[in-house]
Amino acid sequence: MKKNSDLGMFISRIAIGFPMLVYGISKLFYGIDFIKNLLIEKGLPSFFAYGVFLGEVVAPILIIVGFRTRLAGLFFAINCLTAICLAQTSNILKLNEYGGWALELLAIYMLVGISFLFTGAGKLSISTQNQWD
Repeated sequence: MKKNSDLGMFISRIAIGFPMLVYGISKLFYGIDFIKNLLIEKGLPSFFAYGVFLGEVVAPILIIVGFRTRLAGLFFAINCLTAICLAQTSNILKLNEYGGWALELLAIYMLVGISFLFTGAGKLSISTQNQWD
């Protein structure tokens, strides 16, 4: 079978970008007050909560279409790390009810975001000429 890494990258971009975009769209409709409250509890300014739109709306769209994918992957990963630090620290060493790691989904999102930082989008993208693609 012929190897097609660019098609694999395209499928990975959709597989990671689309589900995270759904989280972002949910926050557009239902708000981010719970994130603001988490930030206030941690002694951080509540306006940082608006960064979730960068990590869960803008970055996934850029990843899916393949525009500035390396940069978008970085913001995507930072968003996931922030979610872990703000809301999931109690689950770092826990298993879920099925025996898997309680943070597996966030960890996968974060690590794939980091992989996009290193690999870029591949040739099946709208931009391939910039160092951040």
